[in-house]
Amino acid sequence: AASGRAAGPCVDVPAPHGDTARAARGRGKREGGETMTGGRPIGRRRVVATAVLQRIAIPANEFEISAVRAGGPGGQNVNKVSSAVHLRFDVRASSLPAAVKQRLLALGDARVTRSGIIVIKAQRHRSLELNRAEAIARLEALVAAAARVPKKRRPTRPSKAAKARRREAKTRHSQRKALRAKVPV
Repeated sequence: AASGRAAGPCVDVPAPHGDTARAARGRGKREGGETMTGGRPIGRRRVVATAVLQRIAIPANEFEISAVRAGGPGGQNVNKVSSAVHLRFDVRASSLPAAVKQRLLALGDARVTRSGIIVIKAQRHRSLELNRAEAIARLEALVAAAARVPKKRRPTRPSKAAKARRREAKTRHSQRKALRAKVPV
């Protein structure tokens, strides 16, 4: 929240001891023993209760990882060791919910092929294990982004005042343009 206030349902949680230096010195007590800092009680804190998103697990047998030769760092070693990783994930054959599959396939992403296979190449690190972990993390991030339900757009109409302001602006603009015209001689 921009104003510093938490949005959504809040829960009061006791603040930990020694929250501020002033509280530690024992000054600024309120009735009931709550301490204050600049007018703000710190004896209790407001914590926003957020809904936990369901994490979608991708079984290891649903994606295929193959090692390929990588460019980039590695010196002469890069020519003889296959340290880059190609991860292939078939969206249509996966156990993901239908809505998530649909959103993944609808992505305008170059990593999603026409046949519905996500191909991720990871080659940032010199070790195969780190590249494998990075490829899996990127797949999980892509699926998590697709799992988030997009907010439905609610069409709105301009207010009467907004319409009037628009018309006035158009009138002023046309008058300005008219003043730029050449004067007939």
